[in-house]
Amino acid sequence: MDIIAQLTEELHLKRDQVEKTVALIDDGNTIPFIARYRKEVTGSLDDTVLRALDERLAYLRSLDKRREEVRAAIEAQGKMNEDIAAALERAKILTEIEDIYRPYKQKRRTRASIARERGLEPLASLLCEQKRNYGKPIEAVAADFINEEKGVPSAEDALNGAMDIIAEDISDNAAYRKEIRRLTYRDGSIRSTAAKEGESVYDKYYDYSERVNRIPDHRILAVNRGEKEEWLKVSLTIEGNAIGTYLRGEVIKNEHSPACPYLEKAAEDSYNRLIAPSVENEIRAMLFDRAGEGAIGNFSLNLKHLLMQAPLKGAVVMGFDPGYRTGCKLAVVDATGKVLDTAVIYPTKPQERIAESRKKVKYLVKTYDVDVISIGNGTASKESEIFIADTIKELAEEHVPCKYIVVSEAGASVYSASELGAEEFPDFDVTQRSAVSIARRLQDPLAELVKIDPKSIGVGQYQHDMKEARLDEALTGVVEDCVNAVGVDVNTASYSLLSYIAGINMTSAKNIVRYREENGAFTSRSQLKKVPKIGAKAFEQCAGFLRIPDAKEVLDNTGVHPESYAPAKALLDHFGYTAKDVKNGGVPGISTRILEVGEETLAASLGIGVPTLRDIAKELEKPGRDIRDELPAPLLRSDIMGIEDLTPGMELTGTVRNVIDFGAFVDIGVHQDGLVHISQLGGKFVKHPSEVLSVGDVVRVRVLTVDAVKKRIGLTMKLCF
Repeated sequence: MDIIAQLTEELHLKRDQVEKTVALIDDGNTIPFIARYRKEVTGSLDDTVLRALDERLAYLRSLDKRREEVRAAIEAQGKMNEDIAAALERAKILTEIEDIYRPYKQKRRTRASIARERGLEPLASLLCEQKRNYGKPIEAVAADFINEEKGVPSAEDALNGAMDIIAEDISDNAAYRKEIRRLTYRDGSIRSTAAKEGESVYDKYYDYSERVNRIPDHRILAVNRGEKEEWLKVSLTIEGNAIGTYLRGEVIKNEHSPACPYLEKAAEDSYNRLIAPSVENEIRAMLFDRAGEGAIGNFSLNLKHLLMQAPLKGAVVMGFDPGYRTGCKLAVVDATGKVLDTAVIYPTKPQERIAESRKKVKYLVKTYDVDVISIGNGTASKESEIFIADTIKELAEEHVPCKYIVVSEAGASVYSASELGAEEFPDFDVTQRSAVSIARRLQDPLAELVKIDPKSIGVGQYQHDMKEARLDEALTGVVEDCVNAVGVDVNTASYSLLSYIAGINMTSAKNIVRYREENGAFTSRSQLKKVPKIGAKAFEQCAGFLRIPDAKEVLDNTGVHPESYAPAKALLDHFGYTAKDVKNGGVPGISTRILEVGEETLAASLGIGVPTLRDIAKELEKPGRDIRDELPAPLLRSDIMGIEDLTPGMELTGTVRNVIDFGAFVDIGVHQDGLVHISQLGGKFVKHPSEVLSVGDVVRVRVLTVDAVKKRIGLTMKLCF
């Protein structure tokens, strides 16, 4: 297989682009580095396309490896011929290669292998010849193969054994399997019924059927989970007799042969006993893989938008971790994330020491000039939100401004009990660490959430059903892209954040932290070369993504890579700027001046490409810029509503919390997120909600339905723009 040609066709790229990108990957370059600093080579492919190319490249190489293993195995048996070689070369998926290999694979003992041991293969061959006349009845032909010693006591036993051989040969035919797989996908239906009595979340699937080629991904995953949890029995059923007609047409070559009934019976047995169960497993696995990839893609997209939410900079935040019996844990952190104070209050059941708790919160707000209270949305969050909203009203009467926001606390407990949480706050218990995390994830979502396993962050759908290795690979790629897109301050970043920087693994990240603890803050990027495990290649990959705000070299606080410092300085000289100009707030307008001169002309004179010239100009205009600052700020609140306050027709502002296959969940400030079904997203048709909504979007919605008992809120975005 020409892998480069395959990638070129699948990804709709130029062959030269693919060849050069593959060479970069093979040379050990990371995806973030290639996307940011090798645009001239790749034709400015972004990280999404690069990761797709990288994943597909790995698959196709794995496919080629398996192709060669199968080729070698068949050749070792002396059975390779031109037809098999051509079929192997044409195979584009692993299933096709395995179908070709099936007849030559070492099998466990089967009915067919036993029949062969009993000397019945010649009889099977005679039947397959489909002669018009065998000179005597088929039963008499079979009688010649009776052999008591070999376990063939009768002609009937001989014929049964011969049919077993024929059935296995039919099952091993790659062409038959490929067509039967196609017909099953076309005509088959996924059917589910109740496996036991009782109500469950799978009620709608107790008597459910949907065509294989139409079933949406989220229903595939729902049915599979119901089966796994033993609430459902699931099967694949086929309408019509297209498969039987096809198989009979392939197997029967002479309708007038007395062998015909035996071949028909063998074909029927082959399909029912050998092919159908195998194909059902293959198609259900294919559906799961497709649905899984869709769910992983959706999870990845949600995670990206969650991580890239605008940070709440310059704010003092009180993290509020709600609870009942053990109380609510508070943690006040300053604008840099440093913990200023902690406390425990008991405004909820069973103690309900509301007055005492309110006094403590007001004291902390006034003492530390708290701007925002960040409330986790877990147990007791509703009561906590009411308590905080009432406290904020009292503070307002005292002319003390403060607002609150309810944030997802998904993963906070995971962080609190982690090794990193214990290292950061060895003197805190796990609930105090949770309160800190809840506060910090509002100040800088990216820096805080990278400390948590992405699967625990709560913006996926059926993520616990996914193939763990594939999910981890995809989500790690998302986190890497986000962290590198923003860049990190090498002197303040945790090792968990640093470990996602291109070229840096967990060991070298810990070495960076240890180096700055032992030697003081880094004063230049070049100093990173002194850190153990940061060699020339690692430095090349990571340097452009690490920032040093107080460095003597002003470019060390930008996204300009050290390899481009000379052309960056030459660019400044060309327009009469200095490093001091950059340090004093940047050189706005340099991009416009470049256009006036001519990008290609200027880039050529500097010895760089146009994409690199543009990137350098952006960095010089806003050194140390944070691309997240352009995103909408978090929606803060000072009052509260309950689900009982909602009425159909009411318009509200909310924040998108999760985007799934059939819609989006929106936080409208009543503790229970409302669902905007895909049909209610707006005026135009959309294939997937992610086309119009992202996690973190602030949107206007209208209430459609309210079910206070089941805690369900239906929303629409139609006529709310």
